[in-house]
Amino acid sequence: MTTYFARAIEEPALEELRAADDAGRGTVAVTDEEGGAPLRCCLRRSAPGERIALVSYAPLRRWAAATGADPGAYDEQGPVFIHAEECGGPRGDGLPFTNAHRTLRRYSDEGRILGGRLVEDDFEAALTNAFDDPEVALVHIRAVEYGCFLYEVRRHR
Repeated sequence: MTTYFARAIEEPALEELRAADDAGRGTVAVTDEEGGAPLRCCLRRSAPGERIALVSYAPLRRWAAATGADPGAYDEQGPVFIHAEECGGPRGDGLPFTNAHRTLRRYSDEGRILGGRLVEDDFEAALTNAFDDPEVALVHIRAVEYGCFLYEVRRHR
């Protein structure tokens, strides 16, 4: 069985997002009094008292800029939580945030959406199924309630 790895937002992008988000707005840090925000920088939930920011992020646009793809109308942006300061990234492997219904969106090398799937359980099987299609280059894992991007999984080539 193939092992899949969640890809957090990487530090060069985080550095940019901590200054201004992908919608061009300046980033505002806040103290998370309650905790529990799903952080896309380290792929864990925030702890009470941590400094975080809610920013607009365009994951497919950033991937396309690095690969030369043109996502066209699929170039969307949405809200994500990140640490307000550098945090060191994820501590471990695996697939976080899988304890709820999630949507898997599949994308081609050209940045076009190839479909989506609601996943209620067995994330590994759902990812295997998604990557069984040789046209799938990457998969975005998203929250069902708000459609927010959580992380991506890429094909190992």
